[in-house]
Amino acid sequence: MDATTSGASPSIPFLNIVDEPPLSLAPPLPQNFQRSQRHCFGNSAPGEFPLAASPSVVLHVLTASDLDPQDLAKLEATCAFFRKPANFSPDYQLSMSEVAALDMCQKRAIFKPMTMEERELLKQRCGGSWKLVLRYILAGEACCRREKSQAIAGPGHSVAVTSCGSVYTFGSNGSGQLGHGTLEEEWRPRIIRSLQGIRIIQAAAGAGRTMLISDAGRVYAFGKDSFGEAEYGAQGSKVVTTPQMVESLKDIFVVQAAIGNFFTAVLSREGRVYTFSWGNETKLGHQTEPNDVEPRLLLGPLENIPVVQIAAGYCYLLALACQPSGMSVYSVGCGLGGKLGHGSRTDEKYPRLIEQFQALNLQPMVVAAGAWHAAVVGRDGRVCTWGWGRYGCLGHGNEECESVPKVVEALSKVKAVHVATGDYTTFVVSDNGDAYSFGCGESSSLGHSAAVDGQGNRHTNVLTPELVTSLKNINERVVQISLTNSIYWNAHTFALTESGKLYAFGAGDKGQLGIELVAQQTERGNPERVEIDLS
Repeated sequence: MDATTSGASPSIPFLNIVDEPPLSLAPPLPQNFQRSQRHCFGNSAPGEFPLAASPSVVLHVLTASDLDPQDLAKLEATCAFFRKPANFSPDYQLSMSEVAALDMCQKRAIFKPMTMEERELLKQRCGGSWKLVLRYILAGEACCRREKSQAIAGPGHSVAVTSCGSVYTFGSNGSGQLGHGTLEEEWRPRIIRSLQGIRIIQAAAGAGRTMLISDAGRVYAFGKDSFGEAEYGAQGSKVVTTPQMVESLKDIFVVQAAIGNFFTAVLSREGRVYTFSWGNETKLGHQTEPNDVEPRLLLGPLENIPVVQIAAGYCYLLALACQPSGMSVYSVGCGLGGKLGHGSRTDEKYPRLIEQFQALNLQPMVVAAGAWHAAVVGRDGRVCTWGWGRYGCLGHGNEECESVPKVVEALSKVKAVHVATGDYTTFVVSDNGDAYSFGCGESSSLGHSAAVDGQGNRHTNVLTPELVTSLKNINERVVQISLTNSIYWNAHTFALTESGKLYAFGAGDKGQLGIELVAQQTERGNPERVEIDLS
């Protein structure tokens, strides 16, 4: 022990230690003794603990530990025991690590109902390995908080999903988008009772429209009765005020939905992307009418590449793809502002690989599509942004456009795990639960407002990432940020904590914060707890 740090006197004398043979607590070994070597398979000698003697125990440990697919691959690479056939059903030729990966896949809600044939097709689509299937499923869960609590800040209304699959909605309801059977606004979170018995695992919100995904892969929609309706348009005259299953998707097991301008996209369990509407002039690779209600497979390179996450913005779609060689991002649609990330402002009718991530040596793990800009978080925690940089929403210290992904250098000391984008606004969540925001300060949606008298910096634009101290002060780890992705509505923001608490700030004139505002207030500058437990 260091005397200077233990509180002891520094004048303690140090004795010279005589170099003597170490004291042995065991009898000396005979000269002809040969030390035995431990190894995986053992040799039946006393004291051996060979792995091969109890393969079922090893399999239980691997499965219960929820190892990462990369860890399972490393076990195969370093030990022959994990490479040889494990002699377990359903396939006696599978290695121990492959059986463990298959067992972990079977714990997932989207995998359980699959037939053996469907599972084998997914395996081949992912690259021919159960470890790759597990990586694909885990990547999707991490991107979308699938089967976990989540909050969605839609245009004028909000959706909150609990960890057990119940759904609360509140805010604007002119088209029945709250799903309560009425057209009345709700200023407090209200559960959708008609969904009782149905577990929801993912939600999406657009202007006047809401979509919910169940653990059985069913899609329920309510609000405006048009998948391609523009946010400012009035193409459809019919409204749906309670959740109705989308019949055209009943044969597709859906795991995620994304609502953009002029179109809607859904992602199937197998990683295929389908789009509704916005097909005039063969946009999104197909020719349809604006109010088309039939899903169309997104044609092009993604037909044979599994996608784990989709994100929709103003007339464009991003897709995070999972290949054996690694993760990649494809974009399709309108290229104005450089938001497709290809170094130009050209439209793309078919998905095109964003090549810049290879040059940056960055493995994309989470993708976010704002109205006119986009962002990605890499495996190493770096954040990239690109598109129209108005109000500083790219975080590069200026308002210039970037037509290819560019690393946000101001976050170089932050390891990001989550990113959210809205209308010229960006939030980043670090691995320690801190939140950073930058971009347009309108509606106080950045969370930096310290003014209580209506003065100060509550609407100031932020050109580089700043720590959201108002969230830091709640002493809770933030795990998800959601903010309004619309150019026609004032923005509001949700922050979900690790314990399931929900905080809201920004515009609240329609009740979308889930908080009663006093007097003539139309917004909240500082985060306030929403009275709902999502854990």
